[in-house]
Amino acid sequence: MKRINLLRILCGVMLIPVLGALASEPTAHLIGKLPDGTPPPPQPPKPGFIAPATDILTTDTIREGGRTITVHEIAPIDLPPPPEVTAPVELTPAMKQRLAELRARQPKIHNLSLGATVYRDQDQPTRTLVRYWSREDDQFNTITFWSSADFSLLAGIPGFIASDGRKCNMMIAWGIQDRQRNVARLAKLGRTYTAPVIPEFPAGKATFVITSGTPSATALADIQSLHDLYNNEHDKLQAAYQGRQQARLAREAELKANPPQPKDIILSHWRVQPAAKPENEGGAR
Repeated sequence: MKRINLLRILCGVMLIPVLGALASEPTAHLIGKLPDGTPPPPQPPKPGFIAPATDILTTDTIREGGRTITVHEIAPIDLPPPPEVTAPVELTPAMKQRLAELRARQPKIHNLSLGATVYRDQDQPTRTLVRYWSREDDQFNTITFWSSADFSLLAGIPGFIASDGRKCNMMIAWGIQDRQRNVARLAKLGRTYTAPVIPEFPAGKATFVITSGTPSATALADIQSLHDLYNNEHDKLQAAYQGRQQARLAREAELKANPPQPKDIILSHWRVQPAAKPENEGGAR
C-alpha cells in the first residue's frame, strides 16, 4: 500500500495529497561502511631525512611558538630527472567499444545536495528544516520541507540505494539549534528567542511536509527515499551517530588532559643554479 504525504504550499492553506512512495515496499538501504567513531588504523610513519653533518653548509636557528626551528642549507642532492611526458594512447575502435560497454554496465550515481537545521527541544520531539537543491534540465530548483526525521543521523553516510533502486550519494551541510540554549543565550543579551513554527507530525515513522517550492517527480522520489532510508535504518544510524559523538567527546577529553606540545622542526634545503638559456632565446637583459 502506497504511503501518502501531505504537501503544504505556502501560497495557500490548502493541503494537497501527493503520493510520496514509488514502490509498494520501500527498499532504501545503506551501502558502504557507516562511520561509527571507530578510529582508522594508524598510518605508517613517514621516512625521515637527516642530512649528514659533512653536507651541512650553514645553520640558522629560530625560537618560535615554544619550539626550535633549525634551518640547514645543505649540499645539493642529485635527484632523478622528472619523467618524460608520453604521448596519449590512441584508442582503437575496438577499445572504444569496450569502454562504452563497461560504462553502460556501471550504475549511474545520483547526487543529492541538502542543507539541514536540526531543532532540538527538551520538551518536544526533534524536527528538521531541510533545503533540497536540484538541477534538472539546466534549471536550479530549491525545495524546503519540514521533517520529523533527525537529519543529524544521516550526516556522513557513505551512500545508499534509493527506494526505486537508484544508487545515491549525498552531500549535506547541517547544524543544530537547541531551544533551551538559544533562550538562555539571548536572555543574557536582553532579547527573546522566537522559535520557528513547526507543523504537527503524526507519531510513528518519519515523514515530511513541503513548505516551499514545487518538487519534480525526481525530487519527490529523493525526499521520500531519504525518509524510507531513515525509517528502515534508524537503529543503525542512531548507533553510529552515538558512536561518533562518544568518540568526539573522548578526543576532546584526551586533548584537554594531554594537550599536544610543540615539537622542534628541522628544515633542510639546497640551492640550485638555473640552467643557462640558449643564446637564441629571447628575454630582457
